[in-house]
Formats: sequence, structure tokens, C-alpha cells
Amino acid sequence: MTVQEARVADREVVLPAVRGPWTAQLYELLMVPSSSDAMTWSRDGSGEKSAVDCDDLQMALYLCYELHYAALQGVEPRLEWSPLVLMFRAALEEEFERSLRHLVGPAEPAGGAVGDELQRLVAEDDGPPLSRYVQTQATLEQIREHVVHRSAYQLKEADPHSWAIPRLSGAAKAALVEVQADEYGSGRVERMHAVLFANTMRGLGLDDRYGAYLDRLPGITLATVNLMSWCGLHRHLRGSLVGHLAAFEMTSSGPNRRYGDGLRRFGYGRDVTLFYDEHVEADAVHENIAAWDLADGLARDQPQLAEDILFGAQALLALEARWGEHLMGCWERQESSLLPGPPLG
Repeated sequence: MTVQEARVADREVVLPAVRGPWTAQLYELLMVPSSSDAMTWSRDGSGEKSAVDCDDLQMALYLCYELHYAALQGVEPRLEWSPLVLMFRAALEEEFERSLRHLVGPAEPAGGAVGDELQRLVAEDDGPPLSRYVQTQATLEQIREHVVHRSAYQLKEADPHSWAIPRLSGAAKAALVEVQADEYGSGRVERMHAVLFANTMRGLGLDDRYGAYLDRLPGITLATVNLMSWCGLHRHLRGSLVGHLAAFEMTSSGPNRRYGDGLRRFGYGRDVTLFYDEHVEADAVHENIAAWDLADGLARDQPQLAEDILFGAQALLALEARWGEHLMGCWERQESSLLPGPPLG
């Protein structure tokens, strides 16, 4: 393993600054012994703001989930399964789910095959033209901001969806493993997508350490990752996780080609664009596997999960649209899309 690959594998997150009452209360829980007496907390920490956009709530929820992915510096590892932390996380998840379902709207029963319904949802999606902007107009600094936003997920790419593997069976499980094997480099560490993304970050002069920019990420960016972790860590949401992955793969190939083109505008070569180029090829194959073998196959085997599968796809599209609007709105105002902090790099 190279030094760069070791840095990606060594996951330790420095706790960011308190953002509000939710993170403040979480830090109280994380800094007390696991045998501590029960604590109480406020359930209205998000205030007036929607939970999907709330910087404080989404950071607290992200860190609760991060206990399952990485070490939190100065935090006892056994707190991953602390009843107090899990109860606190449940309160955050309740706020998140309420806001998310309001954003997505009422669930509609699948009128036909789930694979067809997914294709319809993707075709009707009219989210902001973020990838086209990056391809043709974005400044290099805006492209670097885009990469920093995506680092919250891409440096752990595939991990949230892998929670579904032990929760599926039969053909759907085989289809998921086929997709995930590519994400993990088919047994080659240097081809793992998280490693390829770290290469892109280094090529752009960015810090590729896991969680290096966590303090700069707004709530809506964290929400796009929290959605995957929320679905992945709850077995009853396995259908939603499958729908999320299917829609993710179905909407990936074209945008990644355009992101690669945006980097090529500034003279970057394959060492920086390989992450995006790889997804153009891989996700074109994954699209049919995820939509039909995985999502539609799961719905055929377990029809009661059809609505959950479509909700997962709708939630992905809704949050991605909200996230894209945030970036495009900031850039139109000639502002940074990240929270205040030192210059990138």
C-alpha cells in the first residue's frame, strides 16, 4: 500500500467546532463515560430552519453516524453503541425524516414495474444544471469547492450502501455485490474509487485526508451523506437504500463525464480526471444492474418494499437538487459555497 492509500485508509476525524445546541449536546454525550446516568436533551435544536438544511442538526447526525465509519479524535470507541448516543441519534433522525418526507412529498404507489418507475423519476428530474456549469463555466476555485463538498461521501464511497448486503438475499444481493465490487476496485486497492478520488484531491492541491474539510461543509451537503447512512443503518429502510443506489447509478454517468471535461478545461490530465472517467464507464454498466437486477428484482421478490424503493430514489433526487441549488446560488452571488474558513489546500 502506498503512503497515499494508507492516508485514505487511516480514518480519524477531528471534532469540528460546536455549531449550535444539537452539536453541543452531542459533545456532552461523547465526553462522558458510557456508564453515565441518563441525560436529557432538547428536541427543538433545529429551530425555524428545515432539518435538511440545518448546519447544526446535520453535523450532529453526521458525527453520530461517523462513529460507525471512523475514529473520532478523543472519543471512546465503545460509544459507537452507547444507548445514550443512540437515543440522541434517534431524536435527530426523527427530525431529519420528518423534514425529508415533507420535501419529497407523499409516497405514490408504483403503478408499474419499479425499474420503469425509476426511469420515469430520473427522466422527469429537473434539478439545477450543476454538472453543465462545471463543464463549461465554473472557475477552478469553484471546481475545487465542488470536490471538497463531495469528499464527505467519495472518501467513503460505497460504504453506506454496503450496509444493505447482509440485509438482502438471492438475486438482489448478488446484483448489489456486483456493483459494490467495482466500487471497491475489484480487489485492487489502487482502483478503489475512494483512492481515485483522493488522487483527484491531491492533484487539485487539496487535503485528501478523511474528514479534513468537515468543518467547512454546510448542512445540505452533510444531509446528502446522512441520507445514505440513515437508510443503511436501519434494516427496515433497506428498500430505500436500494432505491437510493439505483437512482445514484442511473444519474451518474453523464454528470461525471461533464465534471471530467471541466477539469480538462484547465489542462488537467488523466491522473486528476480518472475518478470521473472511471465512473462514466462503470456507471453506464451499473445503471441497468441497479435499476433492474437490484431494485426491480427486490420489488418482485418483496412487493411490500416497492414504495420504499421509490422513496429512496425520490429522496436522493430531492436532496441533490437542493444541494445543487445551494452551490449554484452561492456562485451566482460570487460567494463561496463552503462555510467560512482558511483557503483551500
